[in-house]
Amino acid sequence: MPSEAPAGGPAVGEAADPYAPLRTNNYLALLLITALLGVVLSAGAYGFLQAVSHLQSALYSDLPEDLGFHGAPIWWPLPLLVTAGLLVAGAVQYLPGNGGHPPAEGLSTAGAPTASALPGILLAALASLGFGAVIGPEAPLIALGGGVAVYAVRLLRPGTDAKTQRVIGAAGSFAAISALLGSPLLGAFLLMEAAGLAGPVMGVVLLPGLLAAGVGSLVFTGLGSWTGLGTATLSIPDLPGVHVPDIAQFGWALVVGLAAAFAGTGVRRLALWAQPHVNQRRLLLTPLAGLLVAGLAIAYAEGSGKNASDVLFSGQVALPGLLTHNATYSAGALTLLLACKWLAYGASLAAFRGGPIFPAMYLGAVGGIALSHLPGLPVIAGAAMGIGAMSAAMLRLPMTSVLLATLLLGRDGVTVMPLVIVAVVLCHVVTARLTPAPTPVPARTPEASPSG
Repeated sequence: MPSEAPAGGPAVGEAADPYAPLRTNNYLALLLITALLGVVLSAGAYGFLQAVSHLQSALYSDLPEDLGFHGAPIWWPLPLLVTAGLLVAGAVQYLPGNGGHPPAEGLSTAGAPTASALPGILLAALASLGFGAVIGPEAPLIALGGGVAVYAVRLLRPGTDAKTQRVIGAAGSFAAISALLGSPLLGAFLLMEAAGLAGPVMGVVLLPGLLAAGVGSLVFTGLGSWTGLGTATLSIPDLPGVHVPDIAQFGWALVVGLAAAFAGTGVRRLALWAQPHVNQRRLLLTPLAGLLVAGLAIAYAEGSGKNASDVLFSGQVALPGLLTHNATYSAGALTLLLACKWLAYGASLAAFRGGPIFPAMYLGAVGGIALSHLPGLPVIAGAAMGIGAMSAAMLRLPMTSVLLATLLLGRDGVTVMPLVIVAVVLCHVVTARLTPAPTPVPARTPEASPSG
């Protein structure tokens, strides 16, 4: 006997078709809108990254020369990072949107910010990234891309429902972040894994974002060629070749994974411990955090003879040079860099605004290169394992972390991928065991009815 259908739903035992939206004209219109948004938002992301690059160059190279110095003096980061702290604290304190998601809490998957929050997010990001805080550009790009996309669709189609707006916001984030990471697939995979999407519905939701990311990557690359400024993407060519991994390198993968779990958990706990104190006295402690970051950069420069920029900034620009010129760094310099960057990263996560990815990758690379001074570990293999494991420790996204490490290194990354997987898996498991479980919310007991 056939089952009766509940009111307003399919018959019992009859599954809803998850691919039904693909057959509608509204979905085709959605794809067209996201493709157009991919063009606009990728151009905006390109402009944002170029603005950050030019601001860094103007503050740390041009301004000292204009003031009569022969290069930036050793104390130069101090006033700049104090100024950055004041700007970020002001944006967080007085502008809507809290300056964006606090990076100590990881990547945000809470949805696109409101239009009123976008100026505060942009100001906090430019002040943090441009003035030298140890923070990455990916989180502001995700927030700005999603917020602008939702704002645009509300202007163009005021009656758009909330579910479609969420899809449009996700597509905007895809388009903004994918060009930075060097691959539309990697950008889509990052946000997919961060949001915890799964099942057939995942394809329906992610397809507009993938289209926007693909179109956006073409525009991003074209702008780099047309302007002659290049593109700030995640790829490092012309690295030395690596050999097929051996048993010793798999042993090193266990060491790297374990070390990254403790290092990542430690810096996150440091940031989460400091963050409430900064929030209570933001206008005072955010500039002091900037002062600490600058002091660590100066200490590293004085102790190693290297440039303070190794400690400052996200590490996105410095990472290729670190890998290609790793032989110029002694084991002592790498150890000092690891310690100073780790502390500066924790202070920046607690006080500034940005993303956690690139500083984690840079720290992982430094740690892997430092360990390569010991027998049995080639430098590129050590750096790859460090990048993947430290990314997993900070992001808690193991599959994305493997892709980040392997795509960064091109053909070498494919060769060392088994090592990266071992390091990432071990790091992810150990990090989970080191991280306290969230406190369960007690269930509410239903109140007894008056009748008994």
